[in-house]
Amino acid sequence: MSIQTSSWEPLLIARAREAFENRQAGEPPTLDIENRIKPSLLKNAYSHCEEITRQHSRTFFLASGLLPPEKRRATRALYAFCRLSDDLVDCSFGEAVEELQSWQETSLGDQKMQNNLVVMAWIDTRQRYHIPLRYAEQLLEGVAHDLKKRRYETFAELAAYSYGVASTVGLMSMHIIGFTGPEAIPYAVKLGVALQLTNILRDVGEDWRAGRLYLPREELFAFGLDEEDIARGMVTEAWRNFIRFQIKRTRELYAESLPGIKYLQPDGRFAIAAAALLYQEILKDIEEHDYDVFKRRAYVSTWEKLLRLPDIWRQTRKR
Repeated sequence: MSIQTSSWEPLLIARAREAFENRQAGEPPTLDIENRIKPSLLKNAYSHCEEITRQHSRTFFLASGLLPPEKRRATRALYAFCRLSDDLVDCSFGEAVEELQSWQETSLGDQKMQNNLVVMAWIDTRQRYHIPLRYAEQLLEGVAHDLKKRRYETFAELAAYSYGVASTVGLMSMHIIGFTGPEAIPYAVKLGVALQLTNILRDVGEDWRAGRLYLPREELFAFGLDEEDIARGMVTEAWRNFIRFQIKRTRELYAESLPGIKYLQPDGRFAIAAAALLYQEILKDIEEHDYDVFKRRAYVSTWEKLLRLPDIWRQTRKR
């Protein structure tokens, strides 16, 4: 089945370019982190971020381990910032809006580090690699959507959400890794959307039990499905056709984003390719388990990831 969807890419790419081009606007004063914090404490802060990454994302931890040491610790500080931002919405009890606002004030450089190890490492990373403040703000805006929006009517809406919570992470990572110029931006935007769509397809059952549905309702209806089908959690032929369509589009986004690796600094290309291609394997696991994302969470074992690395390295060398 073919579905006509709105053109979402130009708007999101324009949003990313605007943040990049105006990266000096609204920046807080540079904090003299190294003179304000003992080197041993800053080292502990980065170690804490490393442990958060190890606990919460095996794929990101493995892929970031392929970077040189300084870039490795910076990407893990970025991950920890994103993880804590997301947890405020997913795990917060009570005044989540106020907590998120307080976190934004603390984490985006208003000099209120408050002995928070993640904030120390994150602010040091953001300033050291000149990560545009606006990308971090866009991420927090995306995370905040989960406080008020639990349904998405169209794919364009879902892509905009995916930009906020995932493409922004890629755009910030790009500054840590190093890139040739703004020509890399559209590829980072697409890769972020692909990664978030993979999350969404993997977590359908888990999100539904939490009261959220990220699948575009317009497309569900086009395949003869509705929310009652999600609630029943039955793998029917209509569901298989729907998920096949979603997986096909997500794979196309991965394929369209990977040529952008050539715009990254050479010492970061393998890590980004590994992050993308290993995460893409989740889609294969969904297929191999008959598209059942209601009763199980698709995953790729560490051993399977390690087996894929030599081939990914060879692909990276060809780009």
